Amino acid sequence: MIYREAGQFRTSYGADEALFPIRQDRLFVLAVIIVAFLVVPFAASEYLLRAILIPFLILAIAAIGLNLLVGYCGQISLGSAAFMAVGAYAAYDIALFFPWLNLVVVFALGGLCAAAAGILFGLPSLRIKGYYLAVATLAAQFFFDWLFIRIPWFTGYASSGSVSAPPLRTFGVAFDTPAGRYLFCLTLLVLIALAAKNLVRGRFGRMWMAIRDMDIAAEIIGIRPFQAKLSAFAVSSFIVGVSGALWAFVHLGSWEPLAFSIDRSFELLFMVVIGGLGSILGAFLGAAFITMLPIFLNQLPGLLGIPLSTAMISHLESMSFGALIVFFLIVEPQGLARLWSILREKLRLWPFPH
Repeated sequence: MIYREAGQFRTSYGADEALFPIRQDRLFVLAVIIVAFLVVPFAASEYLLRAILIPFLILAIAAIGLNLLVGYCGQISLGSAAFMAVGAYAAYDIALFFPWLNLVVVFALGGLCAAAAGILFGLPSLRIKGYYLAVATLAAQFFFDWLFIRIPWFTGYASSGSVSAPPLRTFGVAFDTPAGRYLFCLTLLVLIALAAKNLVRGRFGRMWMAIRDMDIAAEIIGIRPFQAKLSAFAVSSFIVGVSGALWAFVHLGSWEPLAFSIDRSFELLFMVVIGGLGSILGAFLGAAFITMLPIFLNQLPGLLGIPLSTAMISHLESMSFGALIVFFLIVEPQGLARLWSILREKLRLWPFPH
């Protein structure tokens, strides 16, 4: 009975097109944001912030960016980690050569470099699609892996190939504690999620979805595939590049090209598929699933008092993780966001059957 819309009248176009037209949704999201900003940084332990929450926030940003391309525009990409690497190394080089720049500007410029790389490797999408496009984007992964390993300029001529991020300081505030880094990532995540949600509800979102559903029909009604596909690659790569800069500067601190391997690309794609294609909420759910489930599976034998070796726990973790992914895809191919949508519909009708 608490999720009823009775008495909530929308009397204007603005109210009808609101981001959260149902009052309960607005209150729930507001409560989550308040708890995330005002409670979690002070109540969570350092381990929880460093090992779980900060990676979750950064990967959620990357999943949002990839979902714009895969879920909303229907363009398959297997090179997301490459664009994360472009954002990370571009931000590092910009901060190295222009140390007086604000760190937020550095991250934005790193995202723009990733967007340029996304446009370059998105050009094949104008001629090919499906598995062929997946192979073309996979080429970006191998190309940038080779580029950052073989050309020492990108790593500041470091002999080991590993680079260290500068201090995380912006607007006169040093984010050198786990709580500070968490709040920094959370702020960027909220801003990017809000921008992405409004973007997909506007002209570009409708253009991307038309291309996704039937590109020939979209072209007939006046939508230009060139503009639609390349804008999707640009926006997606920009957000993924920003997440790559955050992953390097905030989470890792020091890194090498292997930090953005092809495994990371598949991990991001799994987040989007499991969370739900074409859903901003699905990016959050998929990132939470992929980030937290392996940690839970790793700790489960100890919680149950079952003595197992570290190697056996690692193997069981991988097997259970893969089995759960297959299970979720069989039960609900449209992802966790669809399960949440079904739950909301049942709450709207409860306790009546129809």
